[in-house]
Amino acid sequence: MPKESNKNKTHNALANAIRFLSIDAVQQANSGHPGLPMGMADVATVLFTKFLKFDPANPKWFNRDRFILSAGHGSMLLYSLLYLTGYKDISIKDIKNFRQLNSKCAGHPEYGHISGIETTTGPLGQGFGNAVGMALSERILATSFGKISDHFTYVIASDGDLMEGISHEAASLAGHLKLNKLIVFFDDNGISIDGPVNLANSENTTNRFKSYQWNTISIDGHNPDSIAKAIKVAQKSKKPTLISCKTKIGFGSPNKEGKSSAHGSPLGNDEIQLTRKVLNWSNEPFQIPLKVLNQWRTCSTFGKAEFKKWNNSFSKISSKQKTEFNRRIKGKIPTTVTKALTTFKKKLIKDPMSLATRQSSEMVINKISGLMPEFIGGSADLTGSNNTKAKEAQIIAAPKYNGQYIYYGIREHAMAAIMNGMSLHQGIIPFGGTFLIFADYCKPSIRLSGLMEQRVIYVLTHDSIGLGEDGPTHQPIEQLASLRATPNVNVYRPADTYETIECWEQALNTSKNPSVMALTRQKLSPIRHVYSKENLCSYGAYELNSSSKKPTVTLYASGSEVNLAISTMKLLNKNKISCRVVSVPCFELFKNQTPAYQNKIKGSSKVNVSIEAGVKMGWNDICPSGTLNISIESFGASAPYEELYKYFGLSSEKIYKQIIKKI
Repeated sequence: MPKESNKNKTHNALANAIRFLSIDAVQQANSGHPGLPMGMADVATVLFTKFLKFDPANPKWFNRDRFILSAGHGSMLLYSLLYLTGYKDISIKDIKNFRQLNSKCAGHPEYGHISGIETTTGPLGQGFGNAVGMALSERILATSFGKISDHFTYVIASDGDLMEGISHEAASLAGHLKLNKLIVFFDDNGISIDGPVNLANSENTTNRFKSYQWNTISIDGHNPDSIAKAIKVAQKSKKPTLISCKTKIGFGSPNKEGKSSAHGSPLGNDEIQLTRKVLNWSNEPFQIPLKVLNQWRTCSTFGKAEFKKWNNSFSKISSKQKTEFNRRIKGKIPTTVTKALTTFKKKLIKDPMSLATRQSSEMVINKISGLMPEFIGGSADLTGSNNTKAKEAQIIAAPKYNGQYIYYGIREHAMAAIMNGMSLHQGIIPFGGTFLIFADYCKPSIRLSGLMEQRVIYVLTHDSIGLGEDGPTHQPIEQLASLRATPNVNVYRPADTYETIECWEQALNTSKNPSVMALTRQKLSPIRHVYSKENLCSYGAYELNSSSKKPTVTLYASGSEVNLAISTMKLLNKNKISCRVVSVPCFELFKNQTPAYQNKIKGSSKVNVSIEAGVKMGWNDICPSGTLNISIESFGASAPYEELYKYFGLSSEKIYKQIIKKI
């Protein structure tokens, strides 16, 4: 280990405070990842003490620089930084409670647990994708508010982050969009859990990023001067920048430095004592010398000054701009949107239309896009199929970013992660489209949308065997059930244009839930013929019609199958069997209703039937016990959709025959 120079003495003391808080917390928890915090402590110290624009006293200040620890397993690096720099909602007690039940310092960073955690990370590559969304949001908002939106997004990413496909997708788009205020520190330590990275990798990472149109810099990640110089160069770049930091995992550990054994396990008491000697750290566990702590606590002075400067600039913009900025940041929906959708619903009653719900959704998007500049859409190369682009929406592209539509390319996973980042950034309500079948490519990010309670809207079209001739590879069977099983995600499957409007209205006004719009390719006849001031879809399920106060049969259905339920009801009524139809556009909202309302909807019919062109999983949570499930429990097939519905038993005649057997 090289001797400590006078020049770097202060820096080393600051960096070692990170290292030993991390070491001690992991050891006490007997669980965690000490290697990354030890290896990246030098980079983090330079960034936080000399460059990062932040104010612990105003942690939600809009124009702060965003810092993302994409390599979330190294969480103690972030927790140490937040404690050392003086964030009020983290204490040394919290550090000591690392990875314990209900601890603020969870195993991986959790958005909302502590101020300063910008996003939930842990699944590798997610933070990288989120950061691209944040950097893009900064550019978009700058087109409306100028220097009010003017900050950098910094990321620490690991070998694992950059192996994950999502980072390839996101990096490629970031380069294409020239997001020059995005700076990524690559922890190039050459070690993964299994051992050396070269067990599985032989690529040149910097060359790969050059091909993505990134600026690339390679440095010694333990040299503070080199780190600082690289950041200065990156800040002036016209491209996003990857700073490849050659580091040693477990830096300072005499027996584990540079080895996979430092990655995901405590060092052990004996090794910790040896590391203390090597790094000249004589303090007891969790003890930070007052001088060092005070130095850390003053490093946000620059950020505090910038906060005051920003407030001064904000006070000088027009009251109209202030009002609009605050509205967007708070995520409030303009009253003009509600009025526009109300007018649209009334018009539909007078002039009903048979449309595919993807077309209905497009009409909603067209109605509200011009009323909400923060309503930013896109599609993963399926714009014409998803119907996600408003007619007047301009394309977001470098160098102006003054549009409302993003061509994501065939990058479903990155699109979803980028939208999470846009939502987390504030000031943007993102929506993006692909086929429902490709929700599988988005699923890890959709899950995180729910976990982080973000208003992200996924427009997932071609929602069933109604897709037709494209066949089983493109026909979603299990996807609805999978998405409905994901906590805190609202899955909407509207049955006509009127329901589509109501579902969009509900999604826009739900601030802590992501929404999935499952929409049809095939045309659907109108099911709603009377205007209702009340949003019936907000109940999740409602009685559409009934032929008797005490019907013998109740049919439950969603989306395109509501029309099928109505035709089945007509057949039953023709044969003098009373029936009612319940439309179920959203399972999750129905489950949130009072027991009294749920029991009212479930009723007391002799025969209950659920109808949906997908697996039956989940329907028995909605319907009364003993419900007959009309479903598809196999993969689809290739044929015109009308033939497919008959082939899989989804016809009024076949459903009628099954009901008769139950009566």
